[in-house]
Amino acid sequence: MSTIWLLPLITVVAFLFLRRLQRRSSLPLPPGPRRLPILGNALDVPTKDIPGAFRAMSEKYGDVVYLDVVGQPMILLGSHEAATDLLEKRSANYSDRTPSPMVEIAGFSWALTLQGYGPWWRRHRRAIHQFFNPNAILGYAPSQRLEAHRFALRLLDTPGDFLHHIRHFFGSSIMRISYGIEVDEDPVDYLTMAEDTLAIFSSVFVPGKFLVETFPVLRFVPAWMPGAQFKRDGKEWVKTVYKLVELPWKCTMDAVNRGVAPPSMASGLMENIAGLSAKEAAQEEEVARNATAVAYAGGADTTLSTVQTFFLAMASYPEVQAKAQAELDAVVGPSRLPEYSDQDSLPYINALVKELLRWRSVVPTGVPHRSIEDDEYKGYFIPKGSIVIPNIWAYSRDPTIYPDPETFMPERWLKDGRLNPDVRDSETIAFGYGRRSCPGKHFAMSSLYMIVSTVLHMLSIKAPTDPEGKPIPLSGRMTQGVIAYPEPFECVIEPRSSAAEALIRATAVEF
Repeated sequence: MSTIWLLPLITVVAFLFLRRLQRRSSLPLPPGPRRLPILGNALDVPTKDIPGAFRAMSEKYGDVVYLDVVGQPMILLGSHEAATDLLEKRSANYSDRTPSPMVEIAGFSWALTLQGYGPWWRRHRRAIHQFFNPNAILGYAPSQRLEAHRFALRLLDTPGDFLHHIRHFFGSSIMRISYGIEVDEDPVDYLTMAEDTLAIFSSVFVPGKFLVETFPVLRFVPAWMPGAQFKRDGKEWVKTVYKLVELPWKCTMDAVNRGVAPPSMASGLMENIAGLSAKEAAQEEEVARNATAVAYAGGADTTLSTVQTFFLAMASYPEVQAKAQAELDAVVGPSRLPEYSDQDSLPYINALVKELLRWRSVVPTGVPHRSIEDDEYKGYFIPKGSIVIPNIWAYSRDPTIYPDPETFMPERWLKDGRLNPDVRDSETIAFGYGRRSCPGKHFAMSSLYMIVSTVLHMLSIKAPTDPEGKPIPLSGRMTQGVIAYPEPFECVIEPRSSAAEALIRATAVEF
């Protein structure tokens, strides 16, 4: 056994030695916890309550904190200003990702979020942008509206299954856009595929969770060895993940070949391949397949965390719900459902959506960026290859920007009955920074508006009550992982009136 581990040990020592030689700057490194020999700050990297622990470090050491994790430099950005300065204004240098053996081991090499910055990433990003830019999503409005109406009907019929209905809403609408597949008419459970894939993603890519990320040479150890559970798990992860990438794509391509495929992202991207050489066509098909899977996986799962937060907030803050419903009653009235054309006339609804993004961060510490070259910031040296972490959760709780940050309060976004442009927009934080910001953010925002306005206009959401009829407080706790969700909770969902119920049943049909 000692012979087997000799090569990895020698490699690690050489790696650390070369790391020490790489630093050639007279500038100091940013402040941070005291580093131990060899290990550096490996023991300082939190494994629980990561955003809270990182915020405590920033409060102690400043907006830019340096950690050395066994030779790997890590930069923690403690403020939105620092994140904007580096990840937005210097995005050419901070848009890379740290190469991770876990990307291949878990089967995520297709995922735009994890790809290194360069031509291959740009091709994927361009493919997604083509179908999810602000102009493109205007064409999805009828589909989003229909799905919102069906969502309200499902809540009316089986309110106890509201968490399942939320997942169905996003999975159904994004599957139609991405692949042209109607999930209710297809025997394959595509919704579970997306759920399982994102669960793996959220669990696997927590910074520092696997030692192989710090010592990539460990990828070569046999799966049977003690400590190589990640390789044994990886074989199962890959099977699950590649179902999401391959099965809906094959279904759509079969429909394309038979001439019966409805318009979709997949079929649209394949139209661009006609006339290319065999080699170019193969590359473009790989990009199209990967980009479509990214659109489906991201659209089917990530925004649903915010919709779960919506139900949590409405059950916890009935006075907010009442104000939102009063605005809808005044603007929309009792005889129809909200439209996208109503949005500019619903400032409280828009403020409520912004508060949802702020109150519970979906990706609390973002997906770490990586510096491509050495840099200097505020008199400090930032080494090439540094992992750079924006603490999004902490930015959304800056009390100097958002007073009483733990309270759900849409009024913080309003002034004189209108959205206040002087308040830092939660969209600039929630969807990431620079060239790595979420390419589906416009689709997400339009979906959130339609869900929030439709549900509040037709339904009431309340906390469950105890035997004495008193509301039971909801914990509001979030799960741990790259993607955070509210922990399971219950709420009571009822129609606001018999007229509202009749309107839901009348409108939840195909247009």
